[in-house]
Amino acid sequence: MTTSGASAPRLTPKGMATRRRIVEGAAEEIRGRGVTATTLDDIRARTATSKSQIFHYFPGGKEELLLAVAAREAERVLEDQEPHLSGLGTWSAWQDWRDAVVRRYERQGVNCPLGMLITELGRATPAAQALTGQLIRQWQSALYTGIRRMQDSGEIDRQLDADRTAAALVAAVQGGVTILMSTGAITHLEAALDTTLTLLRTAAPAAR
Repeated sequence: MTTSGASAPRLTPKGMATRRRIVEGAAEEIRGRGVTATTLDDIRARTATSKSQIFHYFPGGKEELLLAVAAREAERVLEDQEPHLSGLGTWSAWQDWRDAVVRRYERQGVNCPLGMLITELGRATPAAQALTGQLIRQWQSALYTGIRRMQDSGEIDRQLDADRTAAALVAAVQGGVTILMSTGAITHLEAALDTTLTLLRTAAPAAR
Protein backbone atom coordinates (compact mmCIF):
# COMPACT_ATOMS: atom_id res chain seq x y z
CA MET A 1 0.00 0.00 0.00
CA THR A 2 1.61 3.24 -1.10
CA THR A 3 0.78 6.91 -1.33
CA SER A 4 2.05 9.34 -3.88
CA GLY A 5 1.48 12.88 -4.99
CA ALA A 6 2.14 14.98 -8.05
CA SER A 7 4.97 16.76 -6.21
CA ALA A 8 6.66 13.55 -4.99
CA PRO A 9 10.25 13.27 -6.30
CA ARG A 10 11.38 10.35 -8.45
CA LEU A 11 13.58 8.34 -6.13
CA THR A 12 16.69 6.23 -6.52
CA PRO A 13 16.95 2.98 -4.51
CA LYS A 14 19.01 4.90 -1.92
CA GLY A 15 16.40 7.63 -1.84
CA MET A 16 13.63 5.10 -1.39
CA ALA A 17 15.52 3.59 1.54
CA THR A 18 15.94 7.02 3.13
CA ARG A 19 12.28 7.85 2.67
CA ARG A 20 11.33 4.50 4.19
CA ARG A 21 13.62 5.18 7.17
CA ILE A 22 11.93 8.54 7.75
CA VAL A 23 8.46 6.96 7.59
CA GLU A 24 9.45 4.14 9.97
CA GLY A 25 11.06 6.60 12.39
CA ALA A 26 8.01 8.86 12.32
CA ALA A 27 5.78 5.86 12.97
CA GLU A 28 7.84 4.92 16.04
CA GLU A 29 7.66 8.47 17.38
CA ILE A 30 3.90 8.61 16.87
CA ARG A 31 3.39 5.27 18.61
CA GLY A 32 5.35 6.55 21.58
CA ARG A 33 4.23 10.18 21.77
CA GLY A 34 0.97 10.39 19.85
CA VAL A 35 0.31 12.39 16.70
CA THR A 36 -0.11 15.89 18.10
CA ALA A 37 2.91 15.66 20.42
CA THR A 38 5.25 14.47 17.66
CA THR A 39 7.11 17.27 15.89
CA LEU A 40 9.26 17.28 12.78
CA ASP A 41 12.23 17.94 15.06
CA ASP A 42 11.44 14.71 16.97
CA ILE A 43 11.35 12.81 13.69
CA ARG A 44 14.56 14.43 12.47
CA ALA A 45 16.34 13.48 15.68
CA ARG A 46 15.17 9.87 15.57
CA THR A 47 16.00 9.39 11.89
CA ALA A 48 19.20 11.49 11.81
CA THR A 49 17.90 13.54 8.90
CA SER A 50 17.95 17.26 8.15
CA LYS A 51 14.97 19.52 7.64
CA SER A 52 15.86 19.81 3.96
CA GLN A 53 15.81 16.03 3.62
CA ILE A 54 12.37 15.83 5.23
CA PHE A 55 10.98 18.36 2.78
CA HIS A 56 12.79 16.76 -0.15
CA TYR A 57 10.98 13.49 0.42
CA PHE A 58 7.78 15.08 1.71
CA PRO A 59 7.30 18.44 -0.08
CA GLY A 60 3.88 18.81 1.54
CA GLY A 61 5.48 18.86 4.99
CA LYS A 62 4.08 17.14 8.06
CA GLU A 63 0.67 16.40 6.52
CA GLU A 64 2.24 14.50 3.62
CA LEU A 65 4.53 12.64 6.01
CA LEU A 66 1.59 11.71 8.25
CA LEU A 67 -0.25 10.33 5.24
CA ALA A 68 2.78 8.18 4.37
CA VAL A 69 2.96 6.95 7.98
CA ALA A 70 -0.77 6.15 7.90
CA ALA A 71 -0.22 4.12 4.73
CA ARG A 72 2.58 2.22 6.48
CA GLU A 73 0.38 1.55 9.52
CA ALA A 74 -2.33 0.26 7.20
CA GLU A 75 0.20 -2.14 5.69
CA ARG A 76 1.05 -3.33 9.20
CA VAL A 77 -2.59 -4.21 9.86
CA LEU A 78 -2.40 -6.81 7.08
CA GLU A 79 1.22 -7.84 7.66
CA ASP A 80 0.45 -8.73 11.27
CA GLN A 81 -2.15 -11.25 10.05
CA GLU A 82 0.34 -13.11 7.87
CA PRO A 83 1.09 -15.79 6.87
CA HIS A 84 -2.38 -16.83 8.00
CA LEU A 85 -4.40 -14.29 5.99
CA SER A 86 -2.90 -15.52 2.72
CA GLY A 87 -3.31 -19.19 3.62
CA LEU A 88 -7.00 -19.45 4.52
CA GLY A 89 -7.73 -22.84 3.01
CA THR A 90 -8.48 -25.06 6.02
CA TRP A 91 -10.41 -24.65 9.24
CA SER A 92 -7.18 -24.78 11.22
CA ALA A 93 -5.81 -21.94 9.07
CA TRP A 94 -8.91 -19.87 9.85
CA GLN A 95 -8.39 -20.52 13.56
CA ASP A 96 -4.74 -19.48 13.29
CA TRP A 97 -5.84 -16.28 11.53
CA ARG A 98 -8.36 -15.60 14.28
CA ASP A 99 -5.67 -16.04 16.95
CA ALA A 100 -3.25 -13.77 15.05
CA VAL A 101 -5.86 -11.01 14.86
CA VAL A 102 -6.57 -11.23 18.58
CA ARG A 103 -2.84 -11.18 19.44
CA ARG A 104 -2.27 -8.18 17.20
CA TYR A 105 -4.94 -6.07 18.88
CA GLU A 106 -4.02 -7.28 22.36
CA ARG A 107 -0.53 -5.89 21.72
CA GLN A 108 -1.95 -2.66 20.34
CA GLY A 109 -4.30 -2.02 23.24
CA VAL A 110 -6.41 1.11 23.33
CA ASN A 111 -4.09 3.28 21.24
CA CYS A 112 -4.47 2.72 17.51
CA PRO A 113 -1.77 4.58 15.54
CA LEU A 114 -3.70 4.28 12.28
CA GLY A 115 -6.88 5.57 13.88
CA MET A 116 -5.04 8.52 15.42
CA LEU A 117 -3.42 9.38 12.10
CA ILE A 118 -6.67 9.18 10.14
CA THR A 119 -8.32 11.41 12.75
CA GLU A 120 -5.48 13.94 12.50
CA LEU A 121 -5.65 13.96 8.70
CA GLY A 122 -9.42 14.33 8.82
CA ARG A 123 -11.60 11.29 8.29
CA ALA A 124 -13.66 13.02 5.60
CA THR A 125 -10.70 14.15 3.51
CA PRO A 126 -10.26 12.37 0.15
CA ALA A 127 -6.75 11.15 1.06
CA ALA A 128 -7.85 9.61 4.37
CA GLN A 129 -10.94 8.04 2.83
CA ALA A 130 -8.90 6.60 -0.04
CA LEU A 131 -6.38 5.10 2.38
CA THR A 132 -9.05 3.55 4.59
CA GLY A 133 -10.96 2.29 1.57
CA GLN A 134 -7.86 0.66 0.11
CA LEU A 135 -7.11 -1.13 3.38
CA ILE A 136 -10.66 -2.47 3.65
CA ARG A 137 -10.66 -3.63 0.02
CA GLN A 138 -7.36 -5.50 0.40
CA TRP A 139 -8.46 -7.09 3.68
CA GLN A 140 -11.86 -8.09 2.33
CA SER A 141 -10.29 -9.46 -0.86
CA ALA A 142 -7.96 -11.73 1.13
CA LEU A 143 -10.84 -13.07 3.21
CA TYR A 144 -12.94 -13.54 0.07
CA THR A 145 -10.14 -15.60 -1.47
CA GLY A 146 -10.01 -17.77 1.65
CA ILE A 147 -13.76 -18.38 1.59
CA ARG A 148 -13.63 -19.25 -2.12
CA ARG A 149 -10.86 -21.78 -1.42
CA MET A 150 -13.08 -23.43 1.17
CA GLN A 151 -15.95 -23.49 -1.30
CA ASP A 152 -13.73 -25.05 -3.96
CA SER A 153 -12.64 -27.78 -1.55
CA GLY A 154 -16.23 -28.53 -0.58
CA GLU A 155 -15.95 -27.26 3.00
CA ILE A 156 -18.40 -24.37 2.48
CA ASP A 157 -21.56 -24.29 0.38
CA ARG A 158 -20.99 -22.53 -2.95
CA GLN A 159 -24.28 -20.69 -2.55
CA LEU A 160 -22.81 -18.62 0.27
CA ASP A 161 -22.08 -15.05 -0.89
CA ALA A 162 -18.30 -15.00 -0.34
CA ASP A 163 -17.91 -11.26 -0.84
CA ARG A 164 -20.64 -10.27 1.63
CA THR A 165 -19.35 -12.81 4.14
CA ALA A 166 -15.82 -11.38 3.83
CA ALA A 167 -17.27 -7.90 4.35
CA ALA A 168 -19.06 -9.13 7.48
CA LEU A 169 -15.81 -10.58 8.84
CA VAL A 170 -14.00 -7.26 8.37
CA ALA A 171 -16.90 -5.43 10.02
CA ALA A 172 -16.86 -7.90 12.93
CA VAL A 173 -13.16 -7.27 13.55
CA GLN A 174 -13.47 -3.51 13.26
CA GLY A 175 -16.46 -3.43 15.58
CA GLY A 176 -14.57 -5.43 18.20
CA VAL A 177 -11.52 -3.19 17.83
CA THR A 178 -13.66 -0.06 18.28
CA ILE A 179 -14.98 -1.42 21.58
CA LEU A 180 -11.43 -2.42 22.60
CA MET A 181 -10.24 1.14 22.01
CA SER A 182 -13.14 2.50 24.06
CA THR A 183 -13.00 0.07 26.99
CA GLY A 184 -9.69 -1.77 26.91
CA ALA A 185 -11.54 -5.11 26.78
CA ILE A 186 -10.64 -7.68 24.10
CA THR A 187 -13.66 -9.91 24.81
CA HIS A 188 -15.96 -8.33 22.22
CA LEU A 189 -13.40 -8.82 19.47
CA GLU A 190 -12.99 -12.46 20.48
CA ALA A 191 -16.76 -12.95 20.57
CA ALA A 192 -17.21 -11.32 17.15
CA LEU A 193 -14.54 -13.51 15.55
CA ASP A 194 -15.66 -16.72 17.25
CA THR A 195 -19.31 -16.16 16.36
CA THR A 196 -18.66 -15.30 12.71
CA LEU A 197 -16.33 -18.27 12.27
CA THR A 198 -18.90 -20.58 13.87
CA LEU A 199 -21.49 -19.27 11.41
CA LEU A 200 -19.02 -19.84 8.59
CA ARG A 201 -18.59 -23.45 9.67
CA THR A 202 -22.36 -23.97 9.60
CA ALA A 203 -22.33 -23.05 5.90
CA ALA A 204 -21.03 -26.52 5.03
CA PRO A 205 -22.83 -28.23 2.13
CA ALA A 206 -25.95 -30.09 3.23
CA ALA A 207 -24.65 -33.36 1.85
CA ARG A 208 -21.63 -33.43 4.14
